[in-house]
Amino acid sequence: MAIKEIREKDILEPSLETLGIEPYKPKKNEEYMGPKMLPHFRKILTAMRDQIMKGVDRTVTHMKEEAINYPDPNDRATQEEDFRLELRARDRERKLLKKVEEALELINTKEYGYCEVCGVEIGLRRLEARPTATLCVDCKALEEIREKQKASDE
Repeated sequence: MAIKEIREKDILEPSLETLGIEPYKPKKNEEYMGPKMLPHFRKILTAMRDQIMKGVDRTVTHMKEEAINYPDPNDRATQEEDFRLELRARDRERKLLKKVEEALELINTKEYGYCEVCGVEIGLRRLEARPTATLCVDCKALEEIREKQKASDE
């Protein structure tokens, strides 16, 4: 089970190392999200999309191959729980895939890398860690504070 969890984490929170991509080394005075930087992030996002799609294919294959009608109710329940957990992970991946597609569209429109709230640069290292980020660190921190306050008010 631990191997499966690592794979799911790698898909949902991939590192550049997992994707086989070197960190970007900007040149001195290089334009932020210029013609050399955007292809780097397109490559990251495309690799993430490909990894998610491979996970979908593995799930379909696994569920077809493992769909056994066990006579023992406990075995059936275990199998159903395994399938439920796997489908839950795929649902999370589906949501991530949507964010990846939105980020790729932002690259196409040359709006990628800028905070959707205040418009400042999100930052190279933050985007490499979380390529689907749409908020700068400050705006994200404010959003999290608001969410905590809202949750404590309820």
